[in-house]
Amino acid sequence: MITDFMNWQQQAHQYLVKGEYSQAAKLYEQAITAEPDILSHYWHLGLLLLLQGQEAEAQMTWMLPMTEAEEDQIQIFTNELIQVLQAEAQRRETLAEYSLAWIIRQHIREINTTDINNLLKIIQLSIKLEKFEDIELQQVRLIELLQVRQSKDFNAEFLLQVLQQVLETAPLHPAILELVEACLPYFSKPDDCFCLLLPIAMKIGHTFKQPALAASFLELCLCLDAQNIETLRHLAIFYQDAGRYSQGIETAKLCYSLSQTLPDKIFATHLVLRALMTAGGYWNEVCSTCQELESLLKSFIKAQPLPLDELRTLRLLTPSFAIPHIKDCPAEFREIHNQIAQIFQTNIQAITQKESKIYSQHHSNQKYSVIFSTRKLKIGYLSYAFRQHSVGWLARWLFQHHNRDNFETHAYFVNYKLIDDWLQDWYVNQASQAHTLGMNGLEIAEKIYQDEIDILVDLDSITLDISCEVMALKPAPIQVTWLGWDASGIPAIDYFIADPYVLPGSAQDYYTEKIWRLPQTYIAVDGFEVGVPTLRRDELNIPADAVVYLSAQRGYKRHPETTRWQMKILKEVANSYFLIKGSSEEEAIKRFFYKIAEEEGVNCSRLRFLPQVALESVHRANLGIADVVLDTYPYNGATTTLETLWMCIPMVTRVGEQFVARNSYTMMMNAGITEGIAWTDEEYIEWGIRLGKDEALRQQIAGKLRQSKATAPLWNGKQFTREMEKAYEQMWANYLEKS
Repeated sequence: MITDFMNWQQQAHQYLVKGEYSQAAKLYEQAITAEPDILSHYWHLGLLLLLQGQEAEAQMTWMLPMTEAEEDQIQIFTNELIQVLQAEAQRRETLAEYSLAWIIRQHIREINTTDINNLLKIIQLSIKLEKFEDIELQQVRLIELLQVRQSKDFNAEFLLQVLQQVLETAPLHPAILELVEACLPYFSKPDDCFCLLLPIAMKIGHTFKQPALAASFLELCLCLDAQNIETLRHLAIFYQDAGRYSQGIETAKLCYSLSQTLPDKIFATHLVLRALMTAGGYWNEVCSTCQELESLLKSFIKAQPLPLDELRTLRLLTPSFAIPHIKDCPAEFREIHNQIAQIFQTNIQAITQKESKIYSQHHSNQKYSVIFSTRKLKIGYLSYAFRQHSVGWLARWLFQHHNRDNFETHAYFVNYKLIDDWLQDWYVNQASQAHTLGMNGLEIAEKIYQDEIDILVDLDSITLDISCEVMALKPAPIQVTWLGWDASGIPAIDYFIADPYVLPGSAQDYYTEKIWRLPQTYIAVDGFEVGVPTLRRDELNIPADAVVYLSAQRGYKRHPETTRWQMKILKEVANSYFLIKGSSEEEAIKRFFYKIAEEEGVNCSRLRFLPQVALESVHRANLGIADVVLDTYPYNGATTTLETLWMCIPMVTRVGEQFVARNSYTMMMNAGITEGIAWTDEEYIEWGIRLGKDEALRQQIAGKLRQSKATAPLWNGKQFTREMEKAYEQMWANYLEKS
């Protein structure tokens, strides 16, 4: 047999391919007996023993010729052995037999611990076998080897390919940042690093809610290019979201200094405003920056037409979010914003027109000219906030009470990922069909169009650029904005859902969307989950008989004029205290309140700054410590107002002209409460003082709120859903008439 060398080797290979390892091993054992000096026989026999699970025997077989080798021969023999093992590992990978390939490569690692290519293959196989999380990157020495850069023969392109797979698989691995840092020298261009790390940073910061870690990833990009403006833009946001307010402000201002064009300056100004307002307390800078933003927006409108790429177009609408926090001038605001929204839509449609099927097939209305009574209406809901978020808490009753006989509901989840969020899971199960999508606006729009949605309802408005892009592409014949914010002004949107109170009668004069007023309220809930309170008056050093005022809003909404009214109230009500809660820079917001308190003659010892709590249910329970809640203006509470009323606490609100200055007004009216509704600054102060001094009135209001839970429109999600459904049916009937 041995003399017929080719025949027995072919027979051994056939046994190997068939998985008959013991038969192949016998042939190699016979070959070794006949030709003990041919070392390749030992390499193959050891491999066959390894494939049978006899790892110790395999290693002994490989070591046997090594023990008799000269020192200068050992490396040659080792290389030969590795070549045999690598060939079989590659064959197994081709066959998708990843477990065997992984075992073989682990033995290659034991033989040659510095082979980076092999280490990368092990990591890649671990990902395919879904056991990468078990790998200690330090244990395989990859990071160490990359840092010392001793390996001469390894594929840098393959390294970055595997790095991307690792980042996508386990972005929260404890050694991941160290690995990325070790890989930095192997990027040929700084932009390649940014393109790889940005999507991961976005996932970590926005989906996994770890903005500090996301910022650390982008800081590594700055090691290659310290003035990469795109990196700095995202870094500024992550700093702000992580509560690193000073860095957020500094980085946003650096972005502005590096911006050259009008669109870039607009977005950079937005970043500065966002940073200042998130921190809270920087009011003088906020006002001057807001004026700068409005000036830039007007210049941008005047300079049209300007060539804009998709990224800069997507950034056009978000900056408007800050302005209603600062002043209540909706006609003036919308004159500017509606023009920006028109430019946004024109550019988005021009950019995507060649790629999209929507334009060529959709806008004739012919495919939708069907008799309504013959089928269910398809309602699509679009949002990134179908989760534990204000929109998620409030929209769920509409989903729960929808009439499944007449309506087919589709939920389009923007940037959906599997995170630990029970409310997100609830929405997935509640919709007739749930579509868990990414961040590509055109793909989302095409999906909505393919699903033949009749009425598309956007719950994000300008708070998410991707949702704005989808709506601008007009994937559904009827498009509506509801709940998430004020109307976006995008011309492709037909209706904005309101009610008799949340917008004044003159609002249609400056809205491009038709305002569709529901008969009672634009929002209703059946209630909220309430946990166990963690706040006690004695622990806050507040007397049991004191009057406690509360304001629970983030730094964005802290307007100095409203704060001044609140201090005037406190001054006039003896034995009163003010609890202040909301995300902001602790020292900045304290300086802000202390300064106004001192100017109004209020002792700062009467102010208490409360920490955030992890659970929404606990936050709601803690509202019960308050006797009176003082609302913000010109940007009211919304979810916080509903929670306050649900907890049966009297509140004071100042009614304005814009949507966000009338939320509390409509909610109080729909809960049957008029006490505390102020139409002037003076009335706000008067109501605050009166409610603080009149305990009987407070008890009367609390009693009315308790009774309202059984009768008021605000607490009747089912009735509200029927009214929304009637609106959908009328919108559809109007559409069919026109087509």
